[in-house]
Amino acid sequence: MRYFAVIILLFTAGIATAQGRQERGEIMVDSLKRSFVVYVPAINNATQKLPVLISLHGRFGTGEQMLRFADFRQLADKEKFIIVCPDGIDRSWNAGLNTPAHKKGVNDVKFINQLITYALDTYHGDAKRVYVTGMSNGGFLASRLACEMPDRIAAIAAVGASMDKNMNYLPTKPVPVMYIQGTEDPLVPFDGIAKRRSAPRLIYGHDEILKLWRDSDACDERPAITNLPDNAGDGTSIVKAEYTNTKTGVKVVGYTVTNAGHTWPGGTQYLPKTMIGSVSHNMNACEVIWDFFKNYKLAD
Repeated sequence: MRYFAVIILLFTAGIATAQGRQERGEIMVDSLKRSFVVYVPAINNATQKLPVLISLHGRFGTGEQMLRFADFRQLADKEKFIIVCPDGIDRSWNAGLNTPAHKKGVNDVKFINQLITYALDTYHGDAKRVYVTGMSNGGFLASRLACEMPDRIAAIAAVGASMDKNMNYLPTKPVPVMYIQGTEDPLVPFDGIAKRRSAPRLIYGHDEILKLWRDSDACDERPAITNLPDNAGDGTSIVKAEYTNTKTGVKVVGYTVTNAGHTWPGGTQYLPKTMIGSVSHNMNACEVIWDFFKNYKLAD
């Protein structure tokens, strides 16, 4: 199903690189000026429709920061897909309790819906190959979008994120999903049990969120398990659990990153370990996510 929205392009400034070009843009949604940054790879065929990857920052982040933090640009140049990194209101998304965007009632689902339309129309994107990834609060929004916009999104991947149990959305249609979670994440607990009694929050633990989507996607109950050893020597290791619907090919994939924190595997130690835990370098999350995404597209 295709959605149509009236989009007002207010401003676009481009930065060309040797490989692709980076631009900023703004649209109006519910009388709010919403901003974003776009990276478009260089292509030889101007009529070629490209996949679109929406990449959502975490709490206190920005689209510009997310473009660098989860840096898909080299992959985009090689594999030819568009990256769109939007900015949340007050550096937050309405995808869980107690964020500024949630308290203000910001309609981020509508924003991303209209942003997808803008990206498809402006950059000749492929409507059947729109993907969403996100870190932390952005990963929670990716989960919400999979629940509320399954007809627009071909697959999602969330890092350091899950879903709130007391929000008013649940899976409604099969969507391929991936969740990457550190066992020592101090901000989004692996088991879903909030350890800060001053700010109780009910979220699905890593195993719970995989089961929720496994059942929704009608996948086999038993996953294929792959163990990734600590080849980086950083004290982390990874277990991949892959649930498959053998009739449709839809998969639910979970990565348990042992001894890692609220971090992006293969990324940077953006805050001290005492605050967020350790980064695992035993896999590159950008490569793993894109390898997952490119297997899926929406049905005709």
